[in-house]
Amino acid sequence: MLNNDFYSFLSNEEDAQNAAIGITGGGKVLIVSDLHMGTGARDDLLYNGDMLICVLEEYYFKNGWILVLNGDIEELFRYPMDFIREKWAALYRVFNLFSDADRLYKIAGNHDEQLLLKKTQSYPYKIYSVVKIVTSSISAYVYHGHQLSAIYSRFGALMRAVIRYILAPFGIRNISDSRSPRRRFLIEKKAYALSLENSCLSIIGHTHRPLFESLGRFDYIKFEIERLCRDYPASAGDDRVRIENEVSELRGELCKLKRSERRDVLRQSLYGDELPVPCLFNSGCVLGKKGFNAVEITNEDIALIYWFTEGKSKKFVTRGGYKIESIAGKPYRRAVLNHNRLDYISACIKLLGKNIHE
Repeated sequence: MLNNDFYSFLSNEEDAQNAAIGITGGGKVLIVSDLHMGTGARDDLLYNGDMLICVLEEYYFKNGWILVLNGDIEELFRYPMDFIREKWAALYRVFNLFSDADRLYKIAGNHDEQLLLKKTQSYPYKIYSVVKIVTSSISAYVYHGHQLSAIYSRFGALMRAVIRYILAPFGIRNISDSRSPRRRFLIEKKAYALSLENSCLSIIGHTHRPLFESLGRFDYIKFEIERLCRDYPASAGDDRVRIENEVSELRGELCKLKRSERRDVLRQSLYGDELPVPCLFNSGCVLGKKGFNAVEITNEDIALIYWFTEGKSKKFVTRGGYKIESIAGKPYRRAVLNHNRLDYISACIKLLGKNIHE
């Protein structure tokens, strides 16, 4: 399905399952993915649900942002839609604010794909497969990413039945690509190759792993440590102490990642032995116990964002020198983990994306 929807956009063909958002005049787009809204019991969204409702309304809606929900918003593998809508009525109220202002775009994922297939009646929002965001520098293609998974493309119906009727009643969590480091890597590698092949920028979800400029957290930390070591000899005083503390924190996080990921996956790279091309991004998910990730796009920039509750963030955020912003009167904080200019990304894709042997 992805190939047809994706290539119809590249060839400028009309497709009812595609949408385009133009922000060359100054629009702002927030992309969030993988909410997995349930019914309260063993609900994956419970950790961050209240924070999500608040920041969507107070920070993004009131400041004129467009909201793109990039798949797996409702957990329809495990719960009926009516029960989900009852449990998360407050969140749907915020979605309605964006929808009524023509600022809501919802993309289907594997866990809510039946909405795209029109198997759920009276759903209030239009569902898409691919959403294109048009800026002055480059177009970004937003799609969930499950279409690149062999297990879902071959056994999607069986997976839905097993999860709803066998696993869910016993409280067993989903069988998911996000739980397998190797599956995550293979999906990201396919998405990276698809972006390279078409010299475009892709933003996915599905794997629950944030990516910025085709780099996961493990690769990014290694490059960040190298950068800090280069800056260290010329530093002095408080700045030198700051670098020492940052390197120590990053090394600690690197060790944790080594323990949580398989070594053969960590040794691999999305881009092999070539220079990394910043053509693939992933907005992560909203299911973390200490906060959630998202991607923000304006006409000039793209950023990977982390929202957290004060006092409950991951240590690397509060100790890493990141720019942190707050919502007045609320305990929620916004940290910019990575950001870059889209004209730079466009230039990299143009200059590095082509195979030099072609």
